[in-house]
Amino acid sequence: MKKMKALKVITIIFSVIFILGGLLFLVRGIGQGINNRTPLNGINESKYIEINDSKQWISIYGENKDNPVLLYLHGGPASSTSAIDYAFTRKWADVYTVVTWDQRNAGKSYDSKRKNDLLTKSMFLEDGKQITEYLLSYLNKSKITILGHSWGSIFGANLVLEYPEYYECFIGAGQLVDDRENEIAFKEEALKWAEGDNEMLDKVSRLTPEYPDMDHFALKNEIMTKYGYNMMANGSDYNLLSTVLFNPYYSLGDWINYLNSDIGSYKEFMLSSEFNSFSLKGKNTYYVPYYNINGNKDYQTNYKLAEAYFNDVIAPYKKLFIMNNMTHGLLESDSEGFSKIIHEIREIEKNR
Repeated sequence: MKKMKALKVITIIFSVIFILGGLLFLVRGIGQGINNRTPLNGINESKYIEINDSKQWISIYGENKDNPVLLYLHGGPASSTSAIDYAFTRKWADVYTVVTWDQRNAGKSYDSKRKNDLLTKSMFLEDGKQITEYLLSYLNKSKITILGHSWGSIFGANLVLEYPEYYECFIGAGQLVDDRENEIAFKEEALKWAEGDNEMLDKVSRLTPEYPDMDHFALKNEIMTKYGYNMMANGSDYNLLSTVLFNPYYSLGDWINYLNSDIGSYKEFMLSSEFNSFSLKGKNTYYVPYYNINGNKDYQTNYKLAEAYFNDVIAPYKKLFIMNNMTHGLLESDSEGFSKIIHEIREIEKNR
C-alpha cells in the first residue's frame, strides 16, 4: 500500500514537471515568435557567413531597409552578447539597420575545431574588413557606421583607422585606449579607494598592471565589485531573464555550445603582444567623425584615459558623451539613455 502511495506521488510530481515544462516551452515559443517578426518595410535575418576562412554568425535587424547600417562590435574579447543584445540594439533600429556579430570563435560563432587558432591583430582586422565588405554588398550601401563597446571599441577604432573609406563614422562606448596604461590607471584609482583598509590595500598591491595575467584581472574584478564599480553595478533597465528566455536566435543546441565554449585562446590573446598592438597611443587622426560614450564611474576601461584621448583626436567632427553614475555596463544599465545618445548621433550625422 505504501509503495502504491509513493508511486502515485512520484507520478503526480513528474506530471506537474511535464506540464510546467510544456507551458514553459509554449511561452518561450510565443515570445520567440513575437521577437522573430520582421518589421513592415524592414529586415530581420540571422545567418552564418564565411569570413576569413571561418563561419561567423550575424543578425541583421531594422525597421526600414533604407536606413544607414550600424555594425555593433561586442566586448571581451570573446564576450559575445548575442544572448541578450537584441534587447538594446533594437532600440536603435528605427534609425539604423543594426548588425550584431559574434566575432571569431565567440558566442554562436564558436567552433571547437578552431578553438586553438592563434589570434592576431592582422586576423581580426581582416575579419572586420571582410564582414564590412559583405555588409556593403549585401545591404547595398557605400559606407557603414561602427559602434564598439570595450574591446569592441579599440578593435573598431583600429578598423576605422585602417579602412576609413568603408565607414561613415565611429562610435566608441567604454572606450579602451591602451591596455597597459588602463591597468596602471586602475591600480592608481584602487589605491585611493582602499586608503585606510589594510586588507584591501594588500589586495591592490598584488595587482600586476605592467604584466597582467588572469589572476590580475580576477583581483581587479573583486576590487571593483567591493567598491561598486563592477560592470553591472547599476543593474539592468530591462529584464535579463525574459530577454534570455525569449531570445529569437538561440536554440537549445546553441545554448549547449555556448556553455561549453573553450575560450582559452582568447585568454592567451589578452596577455599577448598582439593584443597590446591594438593600442591607440599615437594614433589619433581619423578621417571620419569620432564619437565617444563613456560612464563617469567606468574604471574597467578608464573613462579619464578615454577623455584624454578624445581631446587629442583630430577628426572632421567629434563629440564626447558622458553618462552620469554609469560603470562599464552602459548598454545594459541604461539602455534607454544610451539609445537617446545613438539617436542624437544619427541626427547629427544626418544634418552634417
